[in-house]
Amino acid sequence: MINVNVVSECKLWDKKIKKPNIFFNTLVKNFPKKYRFTKKKVSLSILLSNNKNIKKLNKKFRKKNKATDVLSFPSVKKFNIKKSPYIGDIIISYQFMNKPKIINDLDFKNKVIKIFIHGFLHLLGNDHIKLKDFKMMLTKEEKIYKAVKTKIAKLV
Repeated sequence: MINVNVVSECKLWDKKIKKPNIFFNTLVKNFPKKYRFTKKKVSLSILLSNNKNIKKLNKKFRKKNKATDVLSFPSVKKFNIKKSPYIGDIIISYQFMNKPKIINDLDFKNKVIKIFIHGFLHLLGNDHIKLKDFKMMLTKEEKIYKAVKTKIAKLV
C-alpha cells in the first residue's frame, strides 16, 4: 500500500484540488496492482509548488535555470522496496498544470494525474533518456492512466 504525504506551498492549488491528501491517496489506490505494493508499506511525498520555487530546485539539483512541470527525487539510486519503503519526493508546478489559464477543473486534474504518474515512475527508476526507455515509460504511464481514468470521477 502506498501512502502519499502532500504539502502545498502555493495557495493557487487550493482552488483546483480541494483535499490534495485524499486526491493523491485515492489516485494511488486505483493504480494497477503491480504499482500499488499491496503487501508493503510504501510512502512518498508530493510538494505542490509554483514556477518560482521549482525553478530554484531545478537549478540547484539539475543545473537547469528554468521552471519545469515536475521534478522527481528518488530516495535511492536503484529502486528496491525491501531496502527503502520511502521511495522519494515529487514536486509539481501549478503554473505548468494550469495552462492554458482557462483550463477547467477536470482537465487540470487530468494533467496533474498524468504528471504525477510520470513522476512516480521516475521514483521507481524509470527514465526517458534513450528512445527505447522513453517508449517503455510512456507505455507504463498509459497503462496506469488507463486504470485510473475510469475512476477519475471519484477524484473530481
